[in-house]
Amino acid sequence: MAQNENLAALSAAGVSVWLDDLSRDRIQSGNLAELIETRSVVGVTTNPTIFQGALSKGHAYDAQVKELAAQGADADAAIRTITTDDVRSACDVLAGVYETTGGVDGRVSIEVDPRLAFDTEKTVAQAIDLWKTVDRPNLFIKIPATEEGLPAITKVIAEGISVNVTLIFSVQRYRSVMGAYLDGLRNAKAAGHDLARIHSVASFFVSRVDTEIDKRLEAIGTPEALELRGKAGIANARLAYAEYQDVFDGGAHTSTYAVLASSGANRQRALWASTGVKNPDYPDTMYVTELTAPNTVNTLPEKTIEAVADHGEIRGDTMSGTAAAAQEVFDRLTAVGIDLADVFDVLEREGVDKFEKSWEELLSATTAELAGSN
Repeated sequence: MAQNENLAALSAAGVSVWLDDLSRDRIQSGNLAELIETRSVVGVTTNPTIFQGALSKGHAYDAQVKELAAQGADADAAIRTITTDDVRSACDVLAGVYETTGGVDGRVSIEVDPRLAFDTEKTVAQAIDLWKTVDRPNLFIKIPATEEGLPAITKVIAEGISVNVTLIFSVQRYRSVMGAYLDGLRNAKAAGHDLARIHSVASFFVSRVDTEIDKRLEAIGTPEALELRGKAGIANARLAYAEYQDVFDGGAHTSTYAVLASSGANRQRALWASTGVKNPDYPDTMYVTELTAPNTVNTLPEKTIEAVADHGEIRGDTMSGTAAAAQEVFDRLTAVGIDLADVFDVLEREGVDKFEKSWEELLSATTAELAGSN
C-alpha cells in the first residue's frame, strides 16, 4: 500500500506524524499497522482521556477484565495491566519503525497517573515502574511539565529512561523543560548511561491556547481584539520553535547541548499536541500546515490525519524565521488586555484537572466492570 501524498510530503518536510489515539481494537484489527503503511504514522501518544474512551467502548477488554476480576485485582491494578498491555503491543507494532529510524521514531507514550502531577518523587517512582513494566526500548514515559514535574523529568532522564514531557503551554515553561532535559542528560552521563539511547520530546499544546484566548478576546469584543482570534496558538508554537532552535539547532545557546551531543546525546524534539482544530470557523488542517518544520513531531487525532490526507497543503518549513511576527501577535494580545501569564496558568491547571477527571472516570468504570465480572 502506498503512502498518502500529502502526509508523505509532511514527513519529507521533517515532521514525524504520530497518532494521538490508541485502543486494543486499533491494534488487533490491523488499523494501526495500516496507518503506518498508508498515512506515514511513525508513533503513538496516549493519555488518560484516550484510555478512558477506549475502555468505555465495545467489548475488546471484557475477557481481560473478567480474568483480572477473578484474580481479585482492584481498579488501579486492572487499569495498570490493561494500559501497559496495550502500550506494549503498540510498541511491538512500531518496532520496525523504531529500528529503521535509529530510535528517533516508532515511539509509544504512556502517561504517569495524573493524580501525581504535583508530586515529584511519586512521579519518578511510577515512571521507573512503568518503564520496567512495559519493557520496550521504544517507550516514552509522559511526565507533565508542572513545577513539580521538572525535577522529575531530570531524575527520570538520569535513569536512562526516555521521556515525553507533556502539558507545556508557555514558552517560559518550555525553556525550563529543555533545561531539565539537559540536566538529566548530564546526570545520566555521570551515571554511565549511553546517551544515544535516551530520547525525549517536549509536547507543546496548541489548540487549547486558542480556545482560551479566543474566549477572552470575544469578551473584550473590540475590533482589534476580535481580529486576533485564532492567531495565538500558532504564534505561541512558533516562538517555542525559535527557542528549540536556540538550544538544539545552532542558536546562541546550542553550545551546552553540543557538549552532550559529542557524547551521543539526542536533541529533545518539539512536539505539537492538541492539534485537532476545535473551532469550525478555522481550517481543519491549520495546526499542521502552519506548524511544519524540520525535527518536529505532530501528534494528530485520526480525523485530522484524514483531513491532511484529503486536502492538506504542505508548503515546506512554515516556522523558521517567524519568531518576530509571532512576537508581534503576542504584543498585540497584551495591548488589547490579554493576561498571557494568567492564560497559561489556567491552561496548566485545567490540563491536569481534565486528565485527572478522565482517570477518575476510568477508575469508576473499571470498578463497575470488575464488580460485574464476579
